[in-house]
Amino acid sequence: MTKIKSMLLASALVLAPVLAGGIATPAKAATAADLDQSSSEALRTLVNSDPAAADLAAHARAVLIFPSIIKAGLIFGGAYGEGELREGGHVYGYFNSVTGSWGLQAGAQSYGYIVFLMTPSAVRYIHQTQGLEIGVGPTVVVVNQGVAKNLSTSTLKSDAYAFIFQQQGLMAGISIEGTKISRIHPAGY
Repeated sequence: MTKIKSMLLASALVLAPVLAGGIATPAKAATAADLDQSSSEALRTLVNSDPAAADLAAHARAVLIFPSIIKAGLIFGGAYGEGELREGGHVYGYFNSVTGSWGLQAGAQSYGYIVFLMTPSAVRYIHQTQGLEIGVGPTVVVVNQGVAKNLSTSTLKSDAYAFIFQQQGLMAGISIEGTKISRIHPAGY
Protein backbone atom coordinates (compact mmCIF):
# COMPACT_ATOMS: atom_id res chain seq x y z
CA MET A 1 0.00 0.00 0.00
CA THR A 2 1.39 3.42 -0.92
CA LYS A 3 2.17 6.01 1.70
CA ILE A 4 -0.71 8.27 0.56
CA LYS A 5 -3.22 5.40 0.66
CA SER A 6 -2.02 4.55 4.17
CA MET A 7 -2.53 8.14 5.31
CA LEU A 8 -6.01 8.27 3.75
CA LEU A 9 -7.00 5.00 5.44
CA ALA A 10 -5.67 6.24 8.79
CA SER A 11 -7.59 9.52 8.33
CA ALA A 12 -10.82 7.66 7.59
CA LEU A 13 -10.41 5.39 10.61
CA VAL A 14 -9.75 8.30 12.96
CA LEU A 15 -12.45 10.59 11.56
CA ALA A 16 -15.28 8.08 11.22
CA PRO A 17 -16.20 8.04 14.93
CA VAL A 18 -15.86 11.83 15.17
CA LEU A 19 -18.09 12.46 12.17
CA ALA A 20 -20.61 9.83 13.22
CA GLY A 21 -20.92 11.23 16.73
CA GLY A 22 -20.67 14.92 15.85
CA ILE A 23 -19.15 17.50 18.16
CA ALA A 24 -21.62 20.13 19.30
CA THR A 25 -24.72 20.70 17.26
CA PRO A 26 -25.28 19.17 13.84
CA ALA A 27 -23.96 21.27 10.95
CA LYS A 28 -26.83 20.32 8.66
CA ALA A 29 -30.21 21.78 9.49
CA ALA A 30 -33.27 19.67 8.82
CA THR A 31 -35.46 22.54 7.62
CA ALA A 32 -35.48 26.19 6.62
CA ALA A 33 -37.20 26.93 9.93
CA ASP A 34 -34.27 25.36 11.82
CA LEU A 35 -31.83 27.53 9.87
CA ASP A 36 -33.91 30.65 10.51
CA GLN A 37 -33.98 29.99 14.25
CA SER A 38 -30.29 29.10 14.65
CA SER A 39 -29.21 31.98 12.41
CA SER A 40 -31.29 34.50 14.37
CA GLU A 41 -29.81 33.23 17.62
CA ALA A 42 -26.22 33.34 16.28
CA LEU A 43 -26.60 36.88 14.92
CA ARG A 44 -28.23 38.12 18.14
CA THR A 45 -25.49 36.54 20.29
CA LEU A 46 -22.66 37.99 18.19
CA VAL A 47 -24.15 41.49 17.99
CA ASN A 48 -24.88 41.54 21.74
CA SER A 49 -21.36 40.40 22.65
CA ASP A 50 -19.22 42.34 20.16
CA PRO A 51 -19.57 46.12 19.67
CA ALA A 52 -17.74 46.01 16.32
CA ALA A 53 -20.18 43.38 15.03
CA ALA A 54 -23.11 45.46 16.26
CA ASP A 55 -21.79 48.50 14.37
CA LEU A 56 -21.27 46.50 11.19
CA ALA A 57 -24.72 44.91 11.46
CA ALA A 58 -26.28 48.38 11.59
CA HIS A 59 -24.55 49.40 8.35
CA ALA A 60 -24.45 46.11 6.40
CA ARG A 61 -26.41 45.78 3.16
CA ALA A 62 -26.76 42.01 3.74
CA VAL A 63 -25.55 39.36 6.18
CA LEU A 64 -24.45 35.76 5.55
CA ILE A 65 -24.96 33.73 8.73
CA PHE A 66 -23.49 30.25 9.29
CA PRO A 67 -24.38 29.33 12.90
CA SER A 68 -22.63 25.95 12.99
CA ILE A 69 -19.75 24.63 10.91
CA ILE A 70 -18.23 21.23 11.64
CA LYS A 71 -14.57 20.74 10.71
CA ALA A 72 -12.60 17.49 10.96
CA GLY A 73 -9.27 16.39 9.58
CA LEU A 74 -6.21 14.24 9.77
CA ILE A 75 -3.79 15.44 7.09
CA PHE A 76 -6.81 15.94 4.78
CA GLY A 77 -9.76 17.80 6.24
CA GLY A 78 -13.06 19.38 5.48
CA ALA A 79 -15.65 21.68 6.98
CA TYR A 80 -19.37 21.94 6.27
CA GLY A 81 -22.32 23.93 7.51
CA GLU A 82 -25.51 25.60 6.34
CA GLY A 83 -26.81 29.12 6.79
CA GLU A 84 -28.72 31.94 5.21
CA LEU A 85 -28.42 35.33 3.54
CA ARG A 86 -30.48 38.15 5.02
CA GLU A 87 -31.16 41.49 3.42
CA GLY A 88 -33.19 44.16 5.16
CA GLY A 89 -34.07 41.71 7.92
CA HIS A 90 -35.61 39.20 5.48
CA VAL A 91 -34.18 35.85 4.39
CA TYR A 92 -33.08 36.05 0.76
CA GLY A 93 -31.92 32.44 0.48
CA TYR A 94 -30.11 29.51 2.03
CA PHE A 95 -26.48 28.58 1.46
CA ASN A 96 -23.93 25.97 2.43
CA SER A 97 -20.31 26.56 3.40
CA VAL A 98 -17.74 23.98 2.26
CA THR A 99 -14.00 24.04 2.89
CA GLY A 100 -11.36 21.46 2.05
CA SER A 101 -7.80 21.50 3.35
CA TRP A 102 -4.68 19.45 3.62
CA GLY A 103 -1.53 19.75 5.67
CA LEU A 104 -0.56 19.41 9.29
CA GLN A 105 -3.94 18.98 11.01
CA ALA A 106 -5.64 16.46 13.25
CA GLY A 107 -8.87 16.55 15.20
CA ALA A 108 -12.32 18.07 14.98
CA GLN A 109 -13.99 21.32 15.91
CA SER A 110 -17.13 23.36 15.49
CA TYR A 111 -17.55 27.09 15.01
CA GLY A 112 -19.83 29.60 13.37
CA TYR A 113 -19.19 32.64 11.25
CA ILE A 114 -21.06 35.67 10.03
CA VAL A 115 -20.12 37.79 7.01
CA PHE A 116 -21.40 41.37 6.89
CA LEU A 117 -21.68 42.48 3.25
CA MET A 118 -21.09 46.22 3.19
CA THR A 119 -21.19 47.23 -0.48
CA PRO A 120 -23.83 46.95 -3.20
CA SER A 121 -21.25 45.20 -5.41
CA ALA A 122 -20.71 42.44 -2.79
CA VAL A 123 -24.45 41.80 -2.55
CA ARG A 124 -24.81 41.91 -6.33
CA TYR A 125 -21.95 39.39 -6.67
CA ILE A 126 -23.75 36.87 -4.44
CA HIS A 127 -27.01 37.33 -6.34
CA GLN A 128 -25.34 36.92 -9.75
CA THR A 129 -23.13 33.95 -8.88
CA GLN A 130 -25.51 32.30 -6.36
CA GLY A 131 -22.67 32.20 -3.86
CA LEU A 132 -19.18 33.30 -2.99
CA GLU A 133 -15.69 31.89 -2.65
CA ILE A 134 -13.80 33.63 0.12
CA GLY A 135 -10.56 34.87 -1.38
CA VAL A 136 -12.11 35.28 -4.85
CA GLY A 137 -14.49 38.10 -5.73
CA PRO A 138 -15.40 40.67 -3.06
CA THR A 139 -12.73 41.44 -0.46
CA VAL A 140 -13.53 39.74 2.85
CA VAL A 141 -11.65 40.84 5.99
CA VAL A 142 -11.69 38.40 8.92
CA VAL A 143 -12.18 40.50 12.04
CA ASN A 144 -10.07 39.61 15.05
CA GLN A 145 -9.51 41.70 18.19
CA GLY A 146 -6.83 43.85 16.53
CA VAL A 147 -8.96 44.65 13.49
CA ALA A 148 -12.04 45.26 15.65
CA LYS A 149 -10.25 47.99 17.66
CA ASN A 150 -9.69 50.02 14.49
CA LEU A 151 -13.12 49.56 12.90
CA SER A 152 -15.43 52.52 12.59
CA THR A 153 -17.93 53.68 10.01
CA SER A 154 -15.26 55.99 8.57
CA THR A 155 -12.68 53.17 8.17
CA LEU A 156 -14.99 50.64 6.49
CA LYS A 157 -13.35 50.21 3.08
CA SER A 158 -13.69 46.47 2.37
CA ASP A 159 -16.61 44.72 0.69
CA ALA A 160 -17.26 42.36 3.60
CA TYR A 161 -16.21 41.61 7.17
CA ALA A 162 -16.32 38.12 8.72
CA PHE A 163 -16.53 37.22 12.41
CA ILE A 164 -15.72 33.68 13.59
CA PHE A 165 -17.31 32.71 16.89
CA GLN A 166 -18.09 29.85 19.31
CA GLN A 167 -14.99 27.83 18.48
CA GLN A 168 -15.05 24.43 20.21
CA GLY A 169 -12.99 21.34 19.65
CA LEU A 170 -9.53 19.91 19.31
CA MET A 171 -8.03 21.69 16.28
CA ALA A 172 -5.91 24.83 16.51
CA GLY A 173 -6.91 27.88 14.50
CA ILE A 174 -9.61 28.47 11.96
CA SER A 175 -9.32 29.83 8.46
CA ILE A 176 -12.24 30.51 6.15
CA GLU A 177 -9.96 31.39 3.21
CA GLY A 178 -10.97 29.29 0.20
CA THR A 179 -14.41 28.51 1.65
CA LYS A 180 -17.02 27.98 -1.07
CA ILE A 181 -20.49 29.30 -0.30
CA SER A 182 -23.26 28.00 -2.59
CA ARG A 183 -27.03 28.38 -2.75
CA ILE A 184 -29.09 25.41 -1.49
CA HIS A 185 -32.79 24.56 -0.99
CA PRO A 186 -33.36 23.04 2.47
CA ALA A 187 -36.48 21.13 3.43
CA GLY A 188 -39.45 23.38 4.04
CA TYR A 189 -38.20 26.14 1.71
